[in-house]
Amino acid sequence: MMLLLSEWLMQFNAGFGVIQYITLRAIFAALTSLVACLVFGPVMIRWLQAASIGQSVREDGPSSHLSKAGTPTMGGAMILVAVGISALLWSDLSVRHVWVVLFVTAAFGAIGWVDDYRKVLLKNSDGLSASSKYFWQSVAAFLAAIFIYMNARSSAEISLLVPYVKDVSIYLGWVFIPFTYFVIVGTSNAVNLTDGLDGLAIMPSVMVAAALGLFAYVTGNSVFSDYLGIPGITGVGELTVFCSSLVGAGLGFLWFNTYPAQVFMGDVGALAIGAALGVIAVLVRQELVLFIMGGVFVMETVSVFLQVASFKLTGKRIFRMAPLHHHFELKGWPEPRVIVRFWIITFVLVLVGLASLKIR
Repeated sequence: MMLLLSEWLMQFNAGFGVIQYITLRAIFAALTSLVACLVFGPVMIRWLQAASIGQSVREDGPSSHLSKAGTPTMGGAMILVAVGISALLWSDLSVRHVWVVLFVTAAFGAIGWVDDYRKVLLKNSDGLSASSKYFWQSVAAFLAAIFIYMNARSSAEISLLVPYVKDVSIYLGWVFIPFTYFVIVGTSNAVNLTDGLDGLAIMPSVMVAAALGLFAYVTGNSVFSDYLGIPGITGVGELTVFCSSLVGAGLGFLWFNTYPAQVFMGDVGALAIGAALGVIAVLVRQELVLFIMGGVFVMETVSVFLQVASFKLTGKRIFRMAPLHHHFELKGWPEPRVIVRFWIITFVLVLVGLASLKIR
């Protein structure tokens, strides 16, 4: 919207043309979503408390978590509203990539909201059944994948780029559709599994979103993409604005979610953020790099799979508790130590992922 406004204002003063630059709009988008969270966050937390929308705690979990029972949850809605407002204000809404990301984020947010609603307000501890949750996630992911595939304007948009190797890509063809499905759904649920400690999921999400924003900017800029030797994709640079909105909203949410948390994200936020990261990685053709940068999400997910498989096959557990962050808690690590060390690991992995821009 602000882009259209600037075009109109340019007839009176050419200086308003500065808003045409993606970098400036990305900065404003981050500030807009950050301020929105900081301003409306306290209001939302008070409303959640008044409505008794509190977190339930696993009885078999770490004893230190028992004090968290009743802490307001579904705070991820704050992130989604802030991101939506900011992205709609500062993005170029004529670019199809923006609408794909907005659709996926909103769809997975809606699925998470229904799940949280049933768990917290209807007192149904199971929430949405696993089959129903995955069904609707699959519908949203496949719709996005088909749309991206059908609207691809070059082979580069549906080819798998191999990081750290120059001029190597694998044309996926129709396989792009199921591959994209697995990236979106997998990332969504991986972030959701990680969301178990105060600030544990949101800060890695912020770091990965910032890195994906940089990938989007250079991929959408013909000069930078040629220089770095990566395929350029027209219009994808606009996703820099969305990524910045997510960074700002994530930091704003962290203000209230940092240990000890005043509010939890809930599935409404975790599923949506994970899906957004997944679809952005698909659009900028950096799925393998996302796997690297989101290594913490991968570790958490793999720990659950290994734990379940080991218990079913041998009757023994590999970890004291899964996901992995609970294992370290039960080993005696204080919660803040687990959180910060996982943040540090993510920071290192993001740098490793960003190195793929130059090491080719």
